[in-house]
Amino acid sequence: MDAALIALIVVAVLVIIVIAKSVTIVPQAQAKVVERLGRYSRTLSPGLSVLVPFVDRVRATIDLREQVISFPPQPVITADNLQVGIDTVVYFQVTDPRLAVYGIANYITGMEQLTTTTLRNVVGGLNLEGALTGRDGINSQLRSVLDGTTGPWGLRVARVEIKAIDPPPSIQDSMEKQMRADRDKRAIILTAEGARQSAITTAEGEKAAAILSAEGKKQAAILEAEAERQSRILRAEGERAALYLQAQGQAKSIETVFQAIHDGKPDQGLLAYQYLQTLPQIAQGDANKMWIVPSEFSKALDGLANLGGAAEGKSWMDVPSSGGGDGGSGPKDGGLDTSTWFESQLPRAADQPEAKIELSSIADTAPAVPTPPPLAQVTQDVRDSGPAADPRNRVGSDDPDAPDGPPQLPAQ
Repeated sequence: MDAALIALIVVAVLVIIVIAKSVTIVPQAQAKVVERLGRYSRTLSPGLSVLVPFVDRVRATIDLREQVISFPPQPVITADNLQVGIDTVVYFQVTDPRLAVYGIANYITGMEQLTTTTLRNVVGGLNLEGALTGRDGINSQLRSVLDGTTGPWGLRVARVEIKAIDPPPSIQDSMEKQMRADRDKRAIILTAEGARQSAITTAEGEKAAAILSAEGKKQAAILEAEAERQSRILRAEGERAALYLQAQGQAKSIETVFQAIHDGKPDQGLLAYQYLQTLPQIAQGDANKMWIVPSEFSKALDGLANLGGAAEGKSWMDVPSSGGGDGGSGPKDGGLDTSTWFESQLPRAADQPEAKIELSSIADTAPAVPTPPPLAQVTQDVRDSGPAADPRNRVGSDDPDAPDGPPQLPAQ
């Protein structure tokens, strides 16, 4: 009884072992290659599968997902004899598990060696600069070669990427120097271009400023010249008006003096006395060292002596008062009439055109004004109509009643 139980237990264990050996589960995205009696039998897809115990055997389990393999840097010599280290990354996927198992012993190693040899062939035809700047072309060539070569292995290369290209340290130093020099060159060019643009802008600004300054100076000079012209015209007009008014005043003064002399009826004694008063003025001045007494001086003294009463015993001081008498020479009304002093035949000063100058009439011609008579004509009229016109007052006259004395001096 005990032996039978033991045998039953052994049989049950064997059955369990056989069942376990005959049933297999394949996970998703995996495949199993099954051999029967040492030969390829079939490829199990994901799910539950049953094997013949002790006959079928799972040779390999293949991952059907896309895989990434990063290979270590590989030394590659470029066309310009520079050795660089290139690090690559390959993305591939197993499409046929049977070929991946039976087509090549180790597809990972085979792919690594194939990538290295292909990379050397591709990069060997390029120089360092072409290898550094032509990564896309290298990637495309590597993928094309690897995909075509690994097809019999049941693999599909999705893409190949160059992760890094490491040139030698000396080349890196030279490249850095070249890059630094190139950047310095570009910086110098940009600085020079900036200085050029700044100089052009500054020159244009100075040119515009000079033009504006010249225009301003021109306008200022024109305005200043116009102002000077108007000022000189106004000054000349004012001086002309002042001279004309002064001449008009002198004419009125001469007219008044002439009228006063005519009304006063001066005699020879008064003229001799004025002559004596004029003589000291001749000797005035620091530069006068000597002066000559006129020849009429003795006659003037004789006339003054006669006036003093030396000949007839009657002095010129014995003149009756002007208050009223038959021999008075003053005005008969007892005073000097000044009502007509400022009367003249000329227009009033306020009515003269020169007194009404406006800026708008600077360029116009001033109207003609009456011209005062010359001074010589006025003097001649005074002589002709004054006491000097009396034949008795003329020196050397044939009139026996004419007194001897100095000639009459015109009023100054």
